Amino acid sequence: MAHGYQGGRLDLPFTGICTFAKKPYVADWDAIEADAAILGAPFDAGTQWRAGARFGPRSVREASTLFSFGHAGAYDHEDDVTYLGEDVRIVDMGDADIIHTDTLKSHANIRAGVEAALKAGALPVVIGGDHSVNIPCIEAYEGHAPFHVLQIDAHLDFVDERHGVTRGHGNPMRRAAEKPWVSGLTQVGIRNVSSTAREGYEAAREMGSDILSVRQARALGPQGVAARLPKGVPVYITLDIDAFCPSIAPGTGTPSHGGFLYYDVLELLQAVARDHPVVGIDLVEVAPDYDPTGSTAILAAQVLMNLLGCVFHARSIGGLGGNFAYF
Repeated sequence: MAHGYQGGRLDLPFTGICTFAKKPYVADWDAIEADAAILGAPFDAGTQWRAGARFGPRSVREASTLFSFGHAGAYDHEDDVTYLGEDVRIVDMGDADIIHTDTLKSHANIRAGVEAALKAGALPVVIGGDHSVNIPCIEAYEGHAPFHVLQIDAHLDFVDERHGVTRGHGNPMRRAAEKPWVSGLTQVGIRNVSSTAREGYEAAREMGSDILSVRQARALGPQGVAARLPKGVPVYITLDIDAFCPSIAPGTGTPSHGGFLYYDVLELLQAVARDHPVVGIDLVEVAPDYDPTGSTAILAAQVLMNLLGCVFHARSIGGLGGNFAYF
């Protein structure tokens, strides 16, 4: 099979412009023709402590070029599958416009980007930014069929309102649970000291949330956790990089020790992608300045690339995860 090594430019990862995985850039959001559309949401005014996630999309894009060597897909010898072949069209939409100090307008611009991807029939993949960017992402699905939210995170993010703030990075799962098109939540990795009080946990459970800590998730195993999601329902995945242990992901504003390792999360995502139509993805809270090694951004890019590979492989072979009539 022909690929980039056999003709034209070699186009090594460190050359060229840093779109996600060096995929084509589409500036006109009315002209998206793709299976998946990457949108940057470089907004971090929702943070309560260390800012810097506004540089997350840029750092994850740069890290993703590591996985752009021009092969015709990525062959996995364990699975005996070639993922993300030439039949999977991925484009980069660039970033939503961020209006400094204006959360509502910034969020509206993020929502518009997700809506454009959905209108084009593409899977929206949003790179944050702090976790508040999930709020406009979920709002963009208004009028679409219901789905379940899988949150992988160190924090519950179920604060209703605090000092008038309703759209900060501690609020997104509460805002999601309020939406009639969100049928339920599974919140995995929640641990230790949390920004959500006891009342928030009680409210989350009353509003249909299933909450698991890292230790509880490890006791169940990735397959056991995946089995707790309602069978076959569409799933939106929101992944906060602080779900991972800061020993492998220090580049985040709110690190929490005792987190997941790589395969803890990857195997869960693989199981979910196999058994559920995945209708949206966001990955948030990468703050590269706190990680001079760049390993956090590489982890984020690698997780996204592998998740996309699993999603589109499931679609190609049919089955529960292959039901993509949602789009």
